[in-house]
Amino acid sequence: MEWRVPLADLDYGDQEAEAVKRVLQSKWLTMGGITQEFETQFAAFVNSKHALAVSNATQALHLACLAVGIAPGDEVIVPSLSFVATANAVLYCGANVRFADIISLKDLTIDPQSIKENITAHTKAIIVMHYAGYPCRMPEIMEIAEDHNLAVIEDAAHAPGASLDGKVLGTWGDVGCFSFFSNKNLSTGEGGMITTNRDDIAEKVKLQRSHGMTSLTYDRHKGHAFAYDVVELGYNYRIDEIRSALGIEQLKKLTENNARREELTEMYWHGLASLEIGLPFSNIDQEQSSYHIFPVILPESSDRHAFMSGLRDAGIQSSIHYRPIHTFSYYQKRYGKISLPITEQVGQREVTLPLYPTMGREKINLVVNQVKKLMS
Repeated sequence: MEWRVPLADLDYGDQEAEAVKRVLQSKWLTMGGITQEFETQFAAFVNSKHALAVSNATQALHLACLAVGIAPGDEVIVPSLSFVATANAVLYCGANVRFADIISLKDLTIDPQSIKENITAHTKAIIVMHYAGYPCRMPEIMEIAEDHNLAVIEDAAHAPGASLDGKVLGTWGDVGCFSFFSNKNLSTGEGGMITTNRDDIAEKVKLQRSHGMTSLTYDRHKGHAFAYDVVELGYNYRIDEIRSALGIEQLKKLTENNARREELTEMYWHGLASLEIGLPFSNIDQEQSSYHIFPVILPESSDRHAFMSGLRDAGIQSSIHYRPIHTFSYYQKRYGKISLPITEQVGQREVTLPLYPTMGREKINLVVNQVKKLMS
């Protein structure tokens, strides 16, 4: 249907079109010089020693797990309130997940206390997810990881440009994983990035994202190599030059667009403050979010389907972030019944309202007025 207010929208223009045109004119479409430039610029943006581009964030998470040594028999603590790829990446390595609860209905990030409670003799790593672009409690989590000799992987799919205590999200742990899916703050359609300050992790990721080969097609194209060896069991997780070119142009807009998302979020918080509706993160002192999505928590007595239908009837798109991973049929069959009380409340009552940088005050007002009508 034609939405009056879509859930998300792209900030694309002539710059992106020209960037793609230049790639096509170059006649080199696979991972090459443009990708290297995108990686260099992204590494500088997040202040990371290494940034390595891949085709999507699921691949980034998988490579991150492999790079920190996750293997069969290991366990990794993950939040259940996340996209399923956060947990799937662990299973790809033959390991198992242990699901941790979130902090509260006000803070939807992984609970450090729940992390502690899930540590066993088999625990190898912690994956955190910076929900909606708001920082997890990284100082506490890093202290837990250090005390128990655990690796930390940051799922920063929601959080490009966000920071905590002056340190960019995606650089707190051993590895950071970013998403450039169509609805993300920096969008290339599909795409992802791995960040790390560890040389050993960077080298392992470089090998495994391209079949474990010691040289790339681009190296041979440039005359830097004539042959290659295969020294790891690798994958084809390469990105292409078109998406890297889009990424460079989107990166130029990211800081300004995140600031605009913040303005729109504050308009929402102000407009909805008088309602009996939960506004996560609105009273938490955060240094800098990326304001990726705008979640609300409906009252316990609310009919979420009716609420979302009422938005739809007014031409307003909404979504749910997320159905908890541990409630999916596959995970229930694998692990049986798991109790995560706060996560489950959010899973039943959360609704995501539209948020994108080109939105405008009039669309915020339209959404706020419809929410007020439905809540009354």
